[in-house]
Amino acid sequence: MTLSRRRFLSITAAVALLPGGLRAQPGRHWVGQALGARASIRIDHPEAEAITSRCLAEIDRLENILSLYRLDSALVRLNREGAVDAPPFELLDCLSLAGAVHRTSDGLFDPTVQPLWSLWAEAAVAGHRPTPTQRRAALERGGWDRVRLDSGRIALEPGMALTLNGIGQGYVADRVAALLEEEGLSNILIDTGELRAVGSRPDGADWPVRLADGGAVGLNARALATSAALGTSFDEAGRDGHILDPRSGAPARSVWRSVSISAPSAALADALSTAACLTGDRREIQILLDRFAGAKLEAAHPRA
Repeated sequence: MTLSRRRFLSITAAVALLPGGLRAQPGRHWVGQALGARASIRIDHPEAEAITSRCLAEIDRLENILSLYRLDSALVRLNREGAVDAPPFELLDCLSLAGAVHRTSDGLFDPTVQPLWSLWAEAAVAGHRPTPTQRRAALERGGWDRVRLDSGRIALEPGMALTLNGIGQGYVADRVAALLEEEGLSNILIDTGELRAVGSRPDGADWPVRLADGGAVGLNARALATSAALGTSFDEAGRDGHILDPRSGAPARSVWRSVSISAPSAALADALSTAACLTGDRREIQILLDRFAGAKLEAAHPRA
């Protein structure tokens, strides 16, 4: 999958009032492809067409840094060559946050599981599951303590590879939100698979978001992410989900059907909801969230 091949990207942005108290005229509604998914951008602003173009350029630029499926992206080069000198700020920034969540989740969130992820994907194509021996070998190629990360260079030990699944979609939402804020827009809802609200709706109400398993959350200057262990699976039968447990090397046998977490940033909400799928009860989730200012459990639905 790409950063979000299975998701729909949507951006809705508006200005409640222009200078002088005038409301924005109907703007531009663009539909196409972005982040490898069907995409929609709706912007009500006198310069909607130019702003939309800049949004698409920013998304394309971020994919050239963070995507595992663009052959010359910074992340792919890092995995292929084992190091990237003078790394792009966004790759360093995203990995720094990923490392922070890794440490505070006691390793539940682990960007170094990419060799394990590849093993499961390749085995699924061949119609079988990896053996315990193969899983152990893939796990031995991981370990966040073996990643060297600073502004001058990112380096991996031989055999390692990183993935930003579980944080990349949220990070893109945050960066697009920052761009739109710089354009003077203050009422924004961005959906890259994870949701990022900048301010409220133009009428002052929260952005209403319906959760996958029922219920609703109102977002205002906040982000929301939902993860489900079986939301995407390696096998057609839907038994082996895409969230891998770095302790066992197997797909998460989560007690949760889905977990929804809100936070000040979409990248943080994304990573925390992924880690939460590997916890055993609400107490464990709350202990994790208490380590991050502003993080909140919105819903955790047990499996039947």
